[in-house]
Amino acid sequence: MLTAEVAVYPLKTSKATNVISNSINTLQGNNVQYSVNSMNTEIKGNKAEIFSSLEAMFTEAENSGGEISMVVTISNASK
Repeated sequence: MLTAEVAVYPLKTSKATNVISNSINTLQGNNVQYSVNSMNTEIKGNKAEIFSSLEAMFTEAENSGGEISMVVTISNASK
């Protein structure tokens, strides 16, 4: 199992909250566990699910917000 911490930062938009929310909402259709924190979202799942989820989040943010920055930390270490 992997854990990813991901933060989406919309650039050049006045609708950053909507872009971030739309990006996080893509996780509902994926087979991962996730929790939304004040600064990032933590995702847990297998390798394929994590990378698929990150791609879905990035694509949604890009489609709804244009330019974005996404910061991701991925770990396979047990907590």
